[in-house]
Amino acid sequence: MLKELKETRQVPGEPPRRWFCDDYFELIVWLEPGGGFQGFQLCYDPEKKPRALTWSVKYGARHSGIDDGENTFGGAKGSPVLTEDGLFDAPAIERRFAREAAGLPADIRDFVLEKIRAYQGPGERKKK
Repeated sequence: MLKELKETRQVPGEPPRRWFCDDYFELIVWLEPGGGFQGFQLCYDPEKKPRALTWSVKYGARHSGIDDGENTFGGAKGSPVLTEDGLFDAPAIERRFAREAAGLPADIRDFVLEKIRAYQGPGERKKK
């Protein structure tokens, strides 16, 4: 079940954000100053194949893989980065997110579910 991290660091000059997580999902939501949503990033499946669905007012939606920055040659670990990964099982993610997000504020849960359902695949940049 997704729970909110109450001590989410706010970055000066960036929109306020809220952060929710459980063992499968991590959701960061950026809020408009007067209400509404500026964007979100829903990361999922961290143990098997970490991926993220990112949506913003400016760019629409994009699905990505997450490279954890692990250096296989013995050097220092780098920062995680998003990589191309257009395959998105929207029905499975929608079902699991709806179940795990039952305790979230309804406006956040419903908004993210709407964007999951609307995602069209690689190259989709609609601002639905």
